[in-house]
Amino acid sequence: MESLQDHWLDFFHSRQHQDDWWARKKALWAKRDGEIKHVQGKGEIFQKVGHNQESEYDYLLHFSFLIKQEGQFHLEEMVTPYRLHFRNGKLEEHEEIPRTQTEEVRTLSPEVKQDTREARFSYDRMAAVQYAERWWNSYNPAYRKFDVDCTNYVSQCLFAGGAPMRGAPARETGWWYQGDNWSFSWAVAHSLRWYLSGSTIGLQGQEVQRADELILGDIICYDFEGDGRFDHNTIVVAKDAYGAPLVNAHTDNSRHRYWSYEDSTAWTPNIQYKFFRIG
Repeated sequence: MESLQDHWLDFFHSRQHQDDWWARKKALWAKRDGEIKHVQGKGEIFQKVGHNQESEYDYLLHFSFLIKQEGQFHLEEMVTPYRLHFRNGKLEEHEEIPRTQTEEVRTLSPEVKQDTREARFSYDRMAAVQYAERWWNSYNPAYRKFDVDCTNYVSQCLFAGGAPMRGAPARETGWWYQGDNWSFSWAVAHSLRWYLSGSTIGLQGQEVQRADELILGDIICYDFEGDGRFDHNTIVVAKDAYGAPLVNAHTDNSRHRYWSYEDSTAWTPNIQYKFFRIG
């Protein structure tokens, strides 16, 4: 275990000196008059596979960043899965574990016939944020866990805030989770983005132009490549010293992360965002 801990520490320190990741993260906060005062990394094994002279360790690397901005401090956290591959006791590979979206991407028709009592709802933003904080780095056993879990997590947060499900059992319609089945909009980033902009009853989103117009419990959608296909969703859980959103997310589990994701390995200069006020 000590040798594995050494590998985690070596990798953690090497990441700090990678121009692409570390420089962009420092620059992100410098633009906000912020400074990363302390960084910490910790690895936790969740799977080990061995065969002959080869072995693999899958682990979660938990980063914590203490950030100072205008005399205020906040803790940002991020968890990413990595794999160590050894051959004959020698480290051969150390890489991030890829995750793939298994659900079909759909642009949905949001409207279905339903009880009109569900047409309006009062969104409890604090309940949504409390849920987001409770489950940011764990998984509610009442729901399935997806390899790409960001939209499933955001949907759970919205439901915790009182958003009414509707449309079951048609997966192409509405927004719902039921037993071992769910709508595309519940679990697929692109589908939820279009559902929020198209729904006129129950759960719906009013698009705004700027991130600083959002308040706690609102949703941000990300098209990293700028190709029209949305890849990721987050929920606003706090604000920085200047009123910009800090978000929680799953897949690479994150807490109080700056909303723009400029420090993400998925970020590209072509990134596009959609900002939705809920309720």
